[in-house]
Amino acid sequence: PDLREQEERGELLQPLIFVSLVLCSVLLYFKVSLMDPGFVMPEEEAEEAEGQGLVIPQGAGDIKLRRCGYCLVKQPMRARHCQLCQHCVRRYDHHCPWLENCVGERNHPLFIAYLSVQLVVLLWGGHVAWSGLYFQQSWEWLQHNIFLLLSFLLIVIFTIVVLLLLVSHLYLISCNTTTWEFMSPHRISYLRHSELENPFDQGIILNLWRFFC
Repeated sequence: PDLREQEERGELLQPLIFVSLVLCSVLLYFKVSLMDPGFVMPEEEAEEAEGQGLVIPQGAGDIKLRRCGYCLVKQPMRARHCQLCQHCVRRYDHHCPWLENCVGERNHPLFIAYLSVQLVVLLWGGHVAWSGLYFQQSWEWLQHNIFLLLSFLLIVIFTIVVLLLLVSHLYLISCNTTTWEFMSPHRISYLRHSELENPFDQGIILNLWRFFC
């Protein structure tokens, strides 16, 4: 009877939504961490040679594509070898230690989705933890609420980290650049010899459209 009354009042909907978001976050984490981020395989070299002209940016000058010194495959534009994954990764962004996987061409959109869902879960959890705190200036209150207070502080720290990470990635996506290209343009031949600061930038709307769609 109590459950039915709570259901009729809509009190069970919010916990179900929260649990669903947590489950979605966990599934996205495993999906992003276990999937192929865009490894370049040796058998793909012939296709790369045919389609390479489509991805060389304007103003990039005379750029010679090179073979990777580690796995010996011909690197397509914007690829980089990850020594931890032992593969060249298409549109390499970074190697994430929390995922134990690279973030690249195939899993970068899902990585953004994971960060977004995780941020919603953290904000919701922070709100719940804050609503349970009733501050009093006494040692007894601190003893009874220390774990809830520590949980809230941890949630705040993780929320700030996830928010900064999500905002920075969305900014880079809107510019059509990657973390690797943004941090080390002087080490990348197609950027170092380019006449443009960012030869891949086609405007915010088109950049976002091509990334997500």
